[in-house]
Amino acid sequence: MAEKKNPFVNEDDLTRRCDYEGSDYQQAFWVEGGRAYEDACEEIALRRMVPADGKMMLEVGAGAGRNTPRFANYDKVVVTDYSRTQVQQAKDFLGEDERFVFVACDVYKMPFVDGAFDGVSMIRVLHHMVDGRLAFGKIREVLRPGGVFILEFANKQNLKAILRWLLGRQEWSPFDLAPVEFSEMHFDFHPKTVRAWLKEVGFEMKQVLTVSHFRVGFLKRLVPTKLLAGLDGLMQWTGGLWQLSPSVFTKNVAVGETAVAEEGALFCCPECRSSDLMETDEHVACGGCGLKWPKYDGIYDFKEPMQKNA
Repeated sequence: MAEKKNPFVNEDDLTRRCDYEGSDYQQAFWVEGGRAYEDACEEIALRRMVPADGKMMLEVGAGAGRNTPRFANYDKVVVTDYSRTQVQQAKDFLGEDERFVFVACDVYKMPFVDGAFDGVSMIRVLHHMVDGRLAFGKIREVLRPGGVFILEFANKQNLKAILRWLLGRQEWSPFDLAPVEFSEMHFDFHPKTVRAWLKEVGFEMKQVLTVSHFRVGFLKRLVPTKLLAGLDGLMQWTGGLWQLSPSVFTKNVAVGETAVAEEGALFCCPECRSSDLMETDEHVACGGCGLKWPKYDGIYDFKEPMQKNA
């Protein structure tokens, strides 16, 4: 099941990554970029989708931790991002709290044992991924049966894209099932394609919410944020009928009999998948393949190994 290839992806493209290393994304995009409306809409969607309680939440692509407090129902949240800078900013924002574990890693090669989590979120991340299906498969591996996967994706078939295409102002068709890369490492996805990928790797979609219906500059300037987000909240329930908004949230449940990690088990080597690890203040060493992974300022860095053990 998980070995099935994505027909929309060339093997050579799998090395491509979107890296926010050195970026002050939270301040530049969310604060100075005037995204209070979008943030408020996402808060409403998450309030409707996040389970009432849980043990272990994995936040894939958490950035600077903007959404992390919205998973307060979980006993522990593992905050991850591909960018070390973003993970550090998340740690600075969230502070010293034993509920949070901070990890720099690649979603295609995650350093977590199979079945370690009962919740996973990936919000505003899929649009930076060459192979969304592969990412879904890796997430399914670390999620135990019955676990919840909350996904947000950039919708290719949104109303604006449809109108632009009908008026001849856009070359790509919003009705084509293939993802479209409208700028470098920025992809939009067709809802049917996302649904098919999720089903293929072992998820059952339980809920769909359409989000950010009024993402228009003049509306955000004229209408108070709270009112505009409240109107969006009323529209979100139409997601089960059609998806015409630029952002779509889905709540998915892991189905099938797969691994459940032992109590307290979390990390494994992202290269050899061995859970025979020895942790010090400076690194995590793998007893399987001999690789060492850096650890600094309370952050686990599984992006690149330090060196092999002697």
